[in-house]
Amino acid sequence: MISGQKTQESILIKAMYSASKTGFEALSIGKLASAVGMSKSGLFAHFNSKEQLQVDLLKAIAKKFVEVVITPSLKASRGEPRIRAMLKYLLAWADAKFMPGGCLFLTAIVEFDDKPGPARDFLVSNQKLWLNFISEAASLAIVEDHFQKDLDIELFTFEFHSIYQSYHYASRLLNDPLAESRAWIMLDKLLERSRG
Repeated sequence: MISGQKTQESILIKAMYSASKTGFEALSIGKLASAVGMSKSGLFAHFNSKEQLQVDLLKAIAKKFVEVVITPSLKASRGEPRIRAMLKYLLAWADAKFMPGGCLFLTAIVEFDDKPGPARDFLVSNQKLWLNFISEAASLAIVEDHFQKDLDIELFTFEFHSIYQSYHYASRLLNDPLAESRAWIMLDKLLERSRG
C-alpha cells in the first residue's frame, strides 16, 4: 500500500509539471503514462478515469499550496506581518519550479469554472478555504488593532486576492518586470486604507 501511494504521489508530481504547461483537459492517462514510464493500464489502476486523475491532481496541488503558502504564513505574527507573509509566499507559489507554466489553480479556474462535476466541486471548496484564510488574517489584524474596527473584510479579501491575480497576469502573460513591485505597492495601499 505504501509503495502504491508513493507511486501515485510521484505520478501526481509529474502531472503537476505537465498540467501547468498544457492544462488539465490536455492531461490524459495515456500521455501521463508515457511521461512517467508506465503502461497506460498500470497508471489507470491508480486513477480509474481522467476525471479522477483531475480531482486527485487538484487535491495534490492543494496539499502543496498548504506547504508553500499557508504553513509558512502562519509562522508570521498575526495582523499585518502575516498578511505581508501571505503575499510573499503567494508570489513564490506563482513562480514555483514544479509549475513552470504558472499557477495551477488559475489554470483550473479557467478550465472548470463552467464545467459541473467533481473537479469543479473540489476547486470551489478549496478556493473558499483560501478566501476564508485571507478573511481570517484580516479579522486577526483588527483584533491586533492594525486595522480599523469597521473594515469590510469581504472587500479586503476580494482586493487581496486580486493582487495575486494581477501579478500572475502581468508577470506571466505580459512579462512585466515591474509586476512584483506593483503587487507590493498594491498591498501597501490596501493596508493603508485598511488602517483607516
